[in-house]
Amino acid sequence: MADSPLDGNKKEMPMEKRLLLALLLTVPVLFLSQYLYTTQPQPPAKKTPAAAQETKPSPAAAVSASPESAKEPAPTAAPLPLPPGATPQQVLPNVRIDNGRYQLSISNQGATVRGWVLPNFKGNDGKPLQLLNTVGEAPPVFSLYFPSLSSTERDTVSKAVNWSFYQPTVDADGLGVSYEFSNGHIAAKKVFRFEKDSYLVHLTTEVTMDGRPLRHLIVWRGGFGDLTLPAPSVAEKSAYFDLATNKLVEQTAKDAAGGPVSASGNYSFAGLTDTYFAAVFLPKTETGLQSVTFGDTVPTALEPKPSALTGVAVGEAADTNDFRFFVGPKDVDLMKKIDPKLEQLVDFGWMALLAKPLFYAVNYVNDAFVHNFGWAIIVVTIVLNMALFPLKFTSMKSMRKMQALKPQVDAINEKYKGVSMRDAKAAEKTQETMDLYKRNGVNPMGGCLPMALQMPILFAFYKVFAVSVEMRGASFLWVTDLSQAEHLPIHILPIVLVASQFLMQKMMPQPGVDPSQQKMTQFMPLIFGLMFYKLSSGLVLYYLTSNLVNMAQQWFFNHTDTARVAAASVQPPPKKKK
Repeated sequence: MADSPLDGNKKEMPMEKRLLLALLLTVPVLFLSQYLYTTQPQPPAKKTPAAAQETKPSPAAAVSASPESAKEPAPTAAPLPLPPGATPQQVLPNVRIDNGRYQLSISNQGATVRGWVLPNFKGNDGKPLQLLNTVGEAPPVFSLYFPSLSSTERDTVSKAVNWSFYQPTVDADGLGVSYEFSNGHIAAKKVFRFEKDSYLVHLTTEVTMDGRPLRHLIVWRGGFGDLTLPAPSVAEKSAYFDLATNKLVEQTAKDAAGGPVSASGNYSFAGLTDTYFAAVFLPKTETGLQSVTFGDTVPTALEPKPSALTGVAVGEAADTNDFRFFVGPKDVDLMKKIDPKLEQLVDFGWMALLAKPLFYAVNYVNDAFVHNFGWAIIVVTIVLNMALFPLKFTSMKSMRKMQALKPQVDAINEKYKGVSMRDAKAAEKTQETMDLYKRNGVNPMGGCLPMALQMPILFAFYKVFAVSVEMRGASFLWVTDLSQAEHLPIHILPIVLVASQFLMQKMMPQPGVDPSQQKMTQFMPLIFGLMFYKLSSGLVLYYLTSNLVNMAQQWFFNHTDTARVAAASVQPPPKKKK
């Protein structure tokens, strides 16, 4: 298939940017209303490793390599049309590989993979996750690509190597299968070795023409990952880790719109990635890698209308490729054991400084104590709020003083009644109010502190749920997937969150409530409810838990002597000079 041009589809604003925009618009409103009306704004109220979350094979389970006689783990591709130049041999049943972690279907036509299923993970359609595009309009997975040949030679060699029928040989121990092909002019060999209960494949490929070795790359094109999502291309990328710059480099189908994009260097790995899964080649030597990114405009099993999907071809700077090939979830602990550099595939973005510690904290609590990510989120949220309580306690004292100063603020407002914002006396009113706060040691912005503290944590948790495969499919009570919005017709957690926001407003001191501001603030819980309604359930659970903890802390403060002392400590208004 020729490299296809790509469509320049206009993307909608990502949910992450919508959340940021909503909060950036909300906070200034709260700040300004606090300043103008001297009223307190309302404050915000697995690791079970991927391996452990999956269904473990029985101790007796072993990798099986056998012809397909039972039901296929994935749709079995029929033999593709044989182009001119390809050598017919014998069409054999596909070989099925099942090692407890994945299920493969390998065709002897081109010795290519026609199905790669992770049975312990579900796609967006609720079925076992199929990682490759089964429609068949892109070159089959593990086809070979010859970028150094001329176009004429490349066409001849590709037809022979990728479309002819190989002879398979299953190893005696059942842990591997090799494929060989020769037409007397061109010869090729592919060897697959599998491990029990592992996401690693050991893969070697070699091609010769008239006895001369031909350098080549191994192909995965036509899309990768959960292709049952409405727009899988959004998350698909090719990726390689450049050891020279210690940097992960990613490209998309859009980058290859004008044709394949090639890169080479000393790379730790290279391959494909989506939000939660990766398929990467790890070299066993330091000969260097070449990676080529493709853009294929092809349909998927879910969407018959072609869309731009990312593909990649990877090969060593040697005559023979000898790889470890990782295909599986982007589980941080799992990948670090294989190669520490693979951890870079989990992209926490600009919030990494805070998101990573939160991620590790939730995983630790899940592993060590509660064994459920929902409860782990609740525990970590409670600990965070307790750690921040001393700062919030200071804010509560300031707001209680402001409540006690309300009569004096009202007197100032009455004094300057009818003064417009453009009037010179408006500055005098503001100065007199600020002097009142200063004499009593009150920070009028103190009520915004809880939200200011919560915003970075909110964004960090958002990123954790957006990129952590550990959260994907994690359940909690009626929630089936903490990384997504609730699947019920009515989302319960956001509704409870709105109720908690209203209750918290009732509990908070209301110093100098202006009628116009009161109308505005009473709608804030509804705004937050709408904002959170379609966000991940885990994020809603975090914010709801924070609200409940804040309510408990406010109740505790309201019943302390500190609250009474703070209210009694305000100074009376200065006596008027006679």
